[in-house]
Amino acid sequence: MTEETTTLWRPTGQAELDLVAESGWTAWPPRLPAQPIFYPVLSEAYATRIAREWNVPHEGVGHVTAFEVRTAFLDRYEPRRAGGRDLLEYWIPAEELDGFNAALVGPIRLVASYG
Repeated sequence: MTEETTTLWRPTGQAELDLVAESGWTAWPPRLPAQPIFYPVLSEAYATRIAREWNVPHEGVGHVTAFEVRTAFLDRYEPRRAGGRDLLEYWIPAEELDGFNAALVGPIRLVASYG
């Protein structure tokens, strides 16, 4: 029996993407003290919008990643609306990121880069 997964996306800057690559594309890096929450999003379009409208102007480059997470793990969280009807994200507390990483199935994939 195959475990059910949910596809999520995350817009990232270069520094975070470098840390993901250092992990072998298997984990998200710990949050910095000013980052109490990890925000994966529920659509590629939303991740692309953030990468283009936030990461590129602030960092010069923005990337979009995609990854699979065990749905049973995500069931403990409610998707949050971030302004618009289609702008949905999970709010994973920084102290729960290790559990989130353990629930990843397969590699984190780079799907687009903008600059």
